[in-house]
Amino acid sequence: MPYADARQKGRDRQMATEGLYHRVLGTLGPAIVAGEYPPGSVLRTEELEERFGVSRTVVREAVKILESMRLVASRRRVGVTVLPASEWNVFDPWVIRWRLAGADRPRQLRSLTVLRSAIEPTAAGLAADHALPEHCARITQRAMDMVAAAKARDLQEYLVHDIAFHRAILDASGNEMFARLGDVVAEVLAGRTHHHVMFSEPDPEAVRWHVEVAEAVRCGEAERAERTMRDICVGAMRELDILAP
Repeated sequence: MPYADARQKGRDRQMATEGLYHRVLGTLGPAIVAGEYPPGSVLRTEELEERFGVSRTVVREAVKILESMRLVASRRRVGVTVLPASEWNVFDPWVIRWRLAGADRPRQLRSLTVLRSAIEPTAAGLAADHALPEHCARITQRAMDMVAAAKARDLQEYLVHDIAFHRAILDASGNEMFARLGDVVAEVLAGRTHHHVMFSEPDPEAVRWHVEVAEAVRCGEAERAERTMRDICVGAMRELDILAP
């Protein structure tokens, strides 16, 4: 068999395996965070193989990912034990996504919005002090893209630019801890849109605030940037009070 064909077949097998363990993961993860498996429940590898019709290797790969999220712990002669919510890695984007898809969505959204309110205004102030020209250009462009998407009433396009805007602010803060929260903020924004926990059209006031944050960062006005970003977070909480009481 030619080398290129062998490599392609190897890639095909790997993609098939990944598809299988993502299917297992996509079923078990949401079920665990929804409480279908109470803390202390034991998941047997053999039972999971039979239930999903997959190999032990596939089950082990899925379990490894769940372990990295602290949803389960695996021990020999015991099996895979479901951990209590106090052990979960609540900052993991997949855990956030699964929780937002469940019945606990309103409380989860509030918790995450409070986190944003504590972090993003400070990050915006730091960005005004530390942003490089390329950061300012990226933030300004994303704000302008949000304006265009809002005028077109395109929520999906607006979401793309909204996520990129907030990632750019966190990156420009110069704080690596804040920058690592980009995925968390992205999941919050995506969850609000996908689960219809925001108005049917982008709030014009919120759009204006994003533009103002971009201007404040570009002009090095830290206090203004921080204050306006706080307005954005307060506005997001106000939407939750209306749409997910």
